[in-house]
Parts: sequence; structure tokens; C-alpha cells
Amino acid sequence: MAHADTVNILALNSGSSSLKFGLYRVASTRTEMLLSGEAESIGARLGKFCARDSRQNELVFETASIPSQREAIIRIGKLLAGSNMPVPAAVGHRIVHGGPKLRQHCLIDDSVLGQLEAATAFAPLHTPAALSVIRFAQEHFPGLPQVMCFDTSFHARLPEVARVLAIPKELQSEGLQRYGFHGLSCESIVHQLASDLPDRLIVAHLGNGASVTAVRRGQSIDTSMGLTPTGGVIMSTRSGDLDPGVLVYLMREKKFNAAMLEELVDHRSGLLGISGVGSDMRRLHEAASSNADARLAIQMFCYSVRKQVAAMVAALDGVDTIVFTGGIGENDAPVRAAICSGLSWIGVSLDEARNRSANTPIHDAASRCSVQVLASQEDEQIARHTWALFPRQLV
Repeated sequence: MAHADTVNILALNSGSSSLKFGLYRVASTRTEMLLSGEAESIGARLGKFCARDSRQNELVFETASIPSQREAIIRIGKLLAGSNMPVPAAVGHRIVHGGPKLRQHCLIDDSVLGQLEAATAFAPLHTPAALSVIRFAQEHFPGLPQVMCFDTSFHARLPEVARVLAIPKELQSEGLQRYGFHGLSCESIVHQLASDLPDRLIVAHLGNGASVTAVRRGQSIDTSMGLTPTGGVIMSTRSGDLDPGVLVYLMREKKFNAAMLEELVDHRSGLLGISGVGSDMRRLHEAASSNADARLAIQMFCYSVRKQVAAMVAALDGVDTIVFTGGIGENDAPVRAAICSGLSWIGVSLDEARNRSANTPIHDAASRCSVQVLASQEDEQIARHTWALFPRQLV
């Protein structure tokens, strides 16, 4: 499809109770952020709406109820109209999971929306909110082309040995396979490394959701998350990998149904379940000096990430660069140090001062493996993909 030269694009990155957004000016060789912000705690008694411009000047900071995604979209529209920013010509959306039929970024039409609705069962925590945001964006920005950008697209060419689950073929044929997530984040790391992209890269995206991905020459070859974003490493409230027998036991002995299991593994497990204190790593650090369970939660998180990094080293037959990204990966020096302390066998050695300041690279001169801290730029990736699909005739 032909491309416009320069397009102003609104990127929307929806969570179950949040909506990140950014306005970008995109051309073939450059992506410029004009503003960015977030609506938090949507549906709660007290939410937050904030935004900054490209120079990090505060444009708005409000604490008030944001009852729905529609209200968040309305606030974004008012912000754009009142801040002398250019009017967006297109809107891009992050979609966590498109199921087996939606694996490539695409323009939104009624058929695509129907396919996404049909795939809700693959990500019931994320997809309903994303569908709401799309519909409200179509309502508030009528006539603008809108694009779905899938977190699973980066992993769409996983080799069979990593993609296929060890279940009967009739279930595999229904789309039960390893999909992988945080694909837009991984893409943004590949984009930032650009000409310095190593042959063997491991991306540790560590935030409320966390995953570890093996990238060979820019292509995902294995990743810790599977059919859903619940598997892999321990996360804030998600269990990560569990012995399937645990779920069978709970169903048989405790009479858990599907909704109860989903609530357990997605909302009551992980750091929250281990510690009993909270799901936020910052709170666990504060509590760790006096709370053994909080200390254990941090230790188990770091241990699970370290094991997944080691698994990806095996998948890649070595590693040239490890990149930490995501809220924890970018900001938590003690967690990075704890993870890397068990990786000396592959030649990882951190510079303590550089790690504390996140002055990338954070490895020392003796390290045989580069270790970097890079910001996840999911919204910029959404803007780039939206530009790539923007019809020239609409300019």
C-alpha cells in the first residue's frame, strides 16, 4: 500500500483499567513524539489523567473519577483540541491477542472487529477493554482510519519446536499454541538497537506483566509466555508457569470452576500471592527488611526471570546482548543485579555504579555479554505500524 509522507498519529495502548496514549508525527525515517500521557484507574473511585509534551512539560495532571474508556477518550480529545497540537489523521491501537486468525497488523473494519470479538476467549482480561477503546475512538474521531497492532505479531513465525504445545492435534487445530506477547516492546528494542543489533539478543520485559524473549537476527525464536499472557515468569498478580496438576487439584478437591481459576492465576497470584503484601515491586522493596514473605517474593521473581534467561540462552546457543525493559526492568537496579548475579557462567558481569544509574550499557569491562537498559517504546511502534498501513489517498 502506498504511504503518506508525514502523518500525525494518535497511539492508544489500553489495559484492563488504564489507557496510555501518545501523539506522534511519523515519516518514513523519523518518528517524533508530540505528547504522551495516561488515564489510570479507569472505573475506580479515584483515577488519574496526566500528559506531557515532547520536552516533558506537564500539560495536564488531574485526579478525578474516570468512569469508563469512553470518558478517557473524551478527555484525550479535549486535551488535543486545547493544547495547540495537530489533529491526528489516524489512530493506532495495541491489541494484546488477536487469536489464531489475526496475526498481522491491519486496518480496522467491521470484519476485523468481528474476528477480534470472536477471539476474546484468548485474552478475556484485555480484549473487552480494547474493543471498547476502539469503538469509542471511532465514535470520537469519526472517519479516521484506525489500525490494530498485535502484540503477538512479532512472534508469528516462531519455529514449530517452540510454537507447538504438547497436546493432541485436534486441540492444536483450534488455535491452542504458543503465541508470545510484549511483541511491540520487543520490536521497539530491535528498532533502537538498529545497526548494532546483535545476532543473539534476549529481551527481558519486566513490568506488571513480564516475559523473556529470544531474538535471533531480529526474529523471535522463543518466548516465555504461551497461549495467554499468564504463563512464563512470576508477575505482579499472575502466577506464571504452574504445574497443570495444581489446576486439576483445585478443580477436583476445591471445586474451582473456570472463573475461579482465572481469578486465581491472573489476579491473586504472583508477587501478591507470595508476599500477601502487594503486587508492586516498589512496595515489596519497602517491606522486605521486616517481612520475610516480601523478601521471598522478590527472590522468586528474580529467580524465575534468571531461569528463563538461561532457557533463552539455550534456545539461541549463546547470547550477545541482554536488554532489560519495562517498568521494573528499566527502574529497579537491585532486581537487575539479582538476576544477573546468577548469570556469571555466561560471562555476565555488571558495573555496579552504571547499574544503579541505569547508564546503559550496565556491564563492566570484564563482561563477555553486553547488558543494556532500554525504554520500552510500544506506542512509537504502534505509530510506525499505523503509518505503514495509512492509505495515501486520504492525505
